[in-house]
Amino acid sequence: MATPSYKHFLVHHPLPFVAHVEINRPQKLNAFYEEMWLEFKTVFDTLSHSPDVRAIILSGAGDRAFTAGLDVEAASQSGILVQASGEADVARKAVQIKRHVEEFQNCVGSVEKCEKPVICVLHGFAFGLALDISTCADIRIASADVKLAVKEVDIGLAADIGTLSRLPKLVGNFGWVKDVALSARVFGAEEAYRVGFVSQVHENKQKAIEAALEMAELLATKSPVAVQGTKELLNHARDHTLLDSLRYTGVWNSAAIQTSDVERAMLSGLKKRKPTFEKL
Repeated sequence: MATPSYKHFLVHHPLPFVAHVEINRPQKLNAFYEEMWLEFKTVFDTLSHSPDVRAIILSGAGDRAFTAGLDVEAASQSGILVQASGEADVARKAVQIKRHVEEFQNCVGSVEKCEKPVICVLHGFAFGLALDISTCADIRIASADVKLAVKEVDIGLAADIGTLSRLPKLVGNFGWVKDVALSARVFGAEEAYRVGFVSQVHENKQKAIEAALEMAELLATKSPVAVQGTKELLNHARDHTLLDSLRYTGVWNSAAIQTSDVERAMLSGLKKRKPTFEKL
């Protein structure tokens, strides 16, 4: 399988139907600037549509950081505030900034929109944008040394790429979210596990990656129709009423339940053999 090469991301396939994406700027603690998040969307859009991928792992290259967040130095030199500084009219400047933020949100949100389940391995420093990205993932696994923070108030703004919208729904605890978001304090793996932000904690990055590989390998053996449908329906349920979600599920499964995967899965259970499924 030919894998595209990217400037800021490493993509490899350690197991059948499993892709591992690494944020590859370790010399800058994997901090992002505009070119990176645009490429990030390309990576996940490509994997989303690949029939050779059924599960994705996301981590940071090196041991020091998943990502330290936004590259503040780069943003101060060529970011949207600098680009819009020549516009005298406040309304027109605001339109430029709004478009920029929406583009940034869409790039990070490509993880959530990706058809395939994404397992995020959080390790080392995971500040600011790390929370925006990881809240878009389906499963989060942490190393014991991870240092997490909703860091934006420390650079003078409210987080605007998704954390404030997604994190309360993930943990179901507005008080705790306000605690970490208003203070920008650093919290660790134990606290993240206690509030339900991560589902597993392992002693180091290597062990966390191994756990993610084990999980991804399991997901990749399941019916891709069932797995991708489950992600879609769970995300819809999170953002809609119960009745709307039940109606959407009925419409979705009126097509999906006709798949040959249902018969294969049921017969394999009766015959006590491992089913195999066609590419989707």
